[in-house]
Amino acid sequence: MRFSGKKALVTGAAGGIGQAIVHRLRAEGATVAVTDRATADLEAEARFDGDLTDPAFCNELPGRVHAALGGLDILCNNAGVITRGRITEASDADLALSLAVNVEAPFRLCRAAIPLMADAGGGAIVNTASCWGLQPGPDHPIYIMTKAAIASLTQCLGRDHAHQNIRVNAVCPNEVNTPMLRTGFEIRGLDADKAVDALNASVPLGRIAEPEDIADVVAFLASEDARYMCGALLEVNGGKPVG
Repeated sequence: MRFSGKKALVTGAAGGIGQAIVHRLRAEGATVAVTDRATADLEAEARFDGDLTDPAFCNELPGRVHAALGGLDILCNNAGVITRGRITEASDADLALSLAVNVEAPFRLCRAAIPLMADAGGGAIVNTASCWGLQPGPDHPIYIMTKAAIASLTQCLGRDHAHQNIRVNAVCPNEVNTPMLRTGFEIRGLDADKAVDALNASVPLGRIAEPEDIADVVAFLASEDARYMCGALLEVNGGKPVG
């Protein structure tokens, strides 16, 4: 029960990784608030439906969670979108959405959460970056740029707020077997099961990650087990490099 008495906020909680993070935190004693576009079906102590592209929603959310739960010890900036394709195929709308969800929302949530955590004597922020934000991959320039930004933000905040006992770290997955991944294959006219099988064969460990594989690392970074880690970018890739 590493999180007994801890209050947490998880964004993108309706997605595959988000649900796994929520389940893991609650299983270890945390009181959890969730946010996504629709949260009615999610098991949590507090639910906040909203749009992370709305600056006002992001600015206000940590305070609302703090009021609802009686504190905010852990922030998991897990929500994200993937824009695929070369830059010559990208629209301004693609760029705006990816920046809003992958960069601006975590920025605003951290900005609002850090003073609350500091007043309480500390806290932990875990951002979901990506291996693709650390090494360039083919034909995903918008996604990679935004994940590189959140990785850099993690390093900056990890340094800037360590003195307040606020640890900021990031998990950096490669491919994960989520509905988002499968939908991406289907949009491109591919059979999702066959595509995942092909990805599994490309991983030295023998399979792509399951959401629980990522949630376990998020829980580690949020816990006292990672008490001396600040600004770390942990790759969780099964031994597969970006390529």
